[in-house]
Amino acid sequence: MPRIVFTANLQRHVQCPPCGVDGATVREALDATFTLYPVARGYVLDEHGALRHHMVIFVDGQAISDRRNLSDRVGEKGEIFIMQALSGG
Repeated sequence: MPRIVFTANLQRHVQCPPCGVDGATVREALDATFTLYPVARGYVLDEHGALRHHMVIFVDGQAISDRRNLSDRVGEKGEIFIMQALSGG
């Protein structure tokens, strides 16, 4: 069962404590997570279901490659880490 972890700064704005969910892909795991914490969806995904530009997701320490469909695989004991991306100069 993959573990989903949101950064503390996201947890200050919306209830989304770490949790274990079923899912073989990032999409499946996020869908299960958003069933538990539906308000978190709007912080992470845009209106088309793609990852928002200011967000980044790591699976086992590696940034995902599919920001649109979220089809990156996640192992049974994998960790999905969700955070806001930094930008600027």
